[in-house]
Amino acid sequence: MAPFGRQTMSETHEAMAHQTGDGDITFSDFQRLIRKMYFEKDIARGVEGTFMWLIAELGELAEALRSGSAEEKAEEFADVVAWLTTIANVSGVDLTAAIRKKYGHGCPGCGRFVCVCPDAGKP
Repeated sequence: MAPFGRQTMSETHEAMAHQTGDGDITFSDFQRLIRKMYFEKDIARGVEGTFMWLIAELGELAEALRSGSAEEKAEEFADVVAWLTTIANVSGVDLTAAIRKKYGHGCPGCGRFVCVCPDAGKP
């Protein structure tokens, strides 16, 4: 175990694997994990400060997509999801419920599971 009671990433992953039984981490598990690890700091920083960190991570993801290795891309995607999850925690949003409500019955535009919406107006 890491000094001073802090868990390493592998210890955290092992703990999460133990909780889920098969090593998979659900979105709900991940949101709880991020909340447990960072909530006090996140509340102190607030939504605005946390949003700025998300923007910085999006910039790092953009750079990794342009010229990074597969590992660098994966790390930056994970960072973006973590910071987005942090904002959801500070804002009191259950991401699993929000995703299920908006996308759980298909595309919000056309209602299908394979979107047939026209591309006009969407990037």
